[in-house]
Amino acid sequence: MANVAVYNMEGKEVGTMELNDAIFGVEVNEHLVHMAVLQQLANNRQGTQKAKTRSEVRGGGRKPWRQKGTGHARQGSTRAPQWTGGGMVFAPTPRDYSFKLNKKEKRAALKSALTSRVADNKFVVVDELKLDEIKTKKFVEVLNNLKVEKALVVLNEMDTNVIKSAQNLATVKTTQINELNVFDVLKYDTVVVSKAAVATIEEVYA
Repeated sequence: MANVAVYNMEGKEVGTMELNDAIFGVEVNEHLVHMAVLQQLANNRQGTQKAKTRSEVRGGGRKPWRQKGTGHARQGSTRAPQWTGGGMVFAPTPRDYSFKLNKKEKRAALKSALTSRVADNKFVVVDELKLDEIKTKKFVEVLNNLKVEKALVVLNEMDTNVIKSAQNLATVKTTQINELNVFDVLKYDTVVVSKAAVATIEEVYA
């Protein structure tokens, strides 16, 4: 079991916490982590790009000039790709880029990502994360106390004050355990998580 320090919102160490090795101490599988990130990016793609081929462009049914004797190169249609207003050669068509990873692979990838953050000392546990009001300035103070800039803040439950206080910060994202994903864990330098959220993560993923 790995031990990590637990801090309060003033940035002072108030104790330690044991992390479950089944989640935070696994062997990092870089291939699965890569696939999980790839899947999330692919699944977010719209895939609505479309251009017309020569068969779809309007017009061009008549042969522009006779086959021989004009001095021009032979042409069959003014909508061939080499003509202005012609179709595209390999035109993009709408497609679905998404692919599936099974549940086991997704979990293994998330555990690998969390383990790498713990190993790099980029996993900060806070005894509790509560704000009395929606105030970005106060939330920035908490991050400064924890010496954190680019952070993924994992909450155990929906906390409107914290979520809305962090909303205007470009380098911070708040998430709940059911929305936790590999891409966000890797995108933000540090994972800031409450003690209660760690317990829930261990309960859900162990």
